[in-house]
Amino acid sequence: MAGYSGTPLPKKLGIKEGGRISTVGAPDGFLDSLELPPSVAVDESPADERAYDVLVAFAPDLAALEGLVGRLSGYITWSGGLWIAWPKRASSLASDIVESDVRAAGLAEGLVDNKICAVDSDWSGLRFVHRRENRPR
Repeated sequence: MAGYSGTPLPKKLGIKEGGRISTVGAPDGFLDSLELPPSVAVDESPADERAYDVLVAFAPDLAALEGLVGRLSGYITWSGGLWIAWPKRASSLASDIVESDVRAAGLAEGLVDNKICAVDSDWSGLRFVHRRENRPR
């Protein structure tokens, strides 16, 4: 599934061959719509700490966002990415959440945002990673 830029969504999200990914709160059909690279392991919900190269969590509103980043940041590898997706303003999904809310939630947990993308016509996503100085050497 290619986004508005023509770049396939798995590439935008940083999903690579042999990687391990998980989702939280994904809309119906999200995983099925991804054309994943070969040998990607998929868990429909995170189970193991520091195990995921990419974790995509969907926060439909502020209530869902509250504490979400803190609960999930321990599931990504030290070099992995935690994507938090929220409904676009132009989406048909009613929401009280905006990009600045998502960014503030990640920064408050000591992560840094380094990428944004259109997940689909309804959702935007912001990628958070562990700060380099906080990663084990």
